[in-house]
Amino acid sequence: MKVIGVDPGTKSFDVIGLEDGKVRLDLSFPSEVVAKDPARIVRAIGEFNADLIIGPSGYGVPLKRITELTERDRFEMTLVREDELQEIPVLIGLQEMINEMAEKGLNVWFIPGVIHLPTVPEWRKYNRIDMGTADKMAITVLGIYDQAKRLGIDYDDVSFVLLEVGFGYNYAGAVRGGKIIDGIGGTIFPGPAYVNSGALDGEVAYLLGQVRKWHLFWGGASIIAANEILPQEDFARRMDERPFATAWEAMKDGFLKAVASELAILGDAREVILSGRLMRIDELRKDVKDLLDEHFGLPVVRQGGLGGRAKEAAQGSAIIADGLAGGEFRDLVEHIELRRSRGSVLDYVKLPIEL
Repeated sequence: MKVIGVDPGTKSFDVIGLEDGKVRLDLSFPSEVVAKDPARIVRAIGEFNADLIIGPSGYGVPLKRITELTERDRFEMTLVREDELQEIPVLIGLQEMINEMAEKGLNVWFIPGVIHLPTVPEWRKYNRIDMGTADKMAITVLGIYDQAKRLGIDYDDVSFVLLEVGFGYNYAGAVRGGKIIDGIGGTIFPGPAYVNSGALDGEVAYLLGQVRKWHLFWGGASIIAANEILPQEDFARRMDERPFATAWEAMKDGFLKAVASELAILGDAREVILSGRLMRIDELRKDVKDLLDEHFGLPVVRQGGLGGRAKEAAQGSAIIADGLAGGEFRDLVEHIELRRSRGSVLDYVKLPIEL
């Protein structure tokens, strides 16, 4: 059996293909390339002849086949108004990929974000949308698999806080008993990410006059330090310079607050798992590990997975694809209650939003 998982990231679209649970396809495409030529990535996916594909799901929808998607679903996966779509390459690429996949008749499924999961209590969802997009949910599923395998424990005994430090956004998720019970997505994260500003002060939003989608891709540590989006390796090399050191301290402060919040919800956790593009840089990962060790006294480990170059979200999505198709990971997919996902990302918003 062959399956594929896709991660539509801010910087790149990554693809993992599994055959009988083993990595057989491992690809990465810059998001700008996907936006300009979506047929290229869809062609590569089609050539693998997968039985089931997890497509780029954005903010997520309750588990659905591509043939079941409505226009409303498509809007909720990106939450971008038509006149702003061209400003964000990753969102262009996501929409165009879906169109290409539909035209080719591929067996594509779309997965929920954290807010759609029945394992997250309703009271945590009010006036929230970004509790973790579908790719962050998939990363957390990979974390469940990783801890269970690494520690030799049942899914029922899995417990951790996952901190994902990506290129565009950060995320913290809480898992108890192998189920996702909470998540803090990038746009409500208590501190800047590398590109995104983190939680947007309501007074700042008011003074902006009109919040546009590109504002959610600005204001983070790279912008604080250099007023532009630099390659993350360049940022790491300049950590001794004051603007960069200060920006990094702002990020770390957010990590502490997010992890502390999720640990307070869990009450007890086996470890903190570090994931994401910036945590692949040894100097940054060691600094974060030392920080969390000092404050929380829990093991802090780097996320493992299936191997390969593709980001963790693509691996998690491939695990979900395999489980849905009845493969090696079917028990994990049933355990996280993915099939019981429901609702809309907008169900719990009690403010007068304009769509």
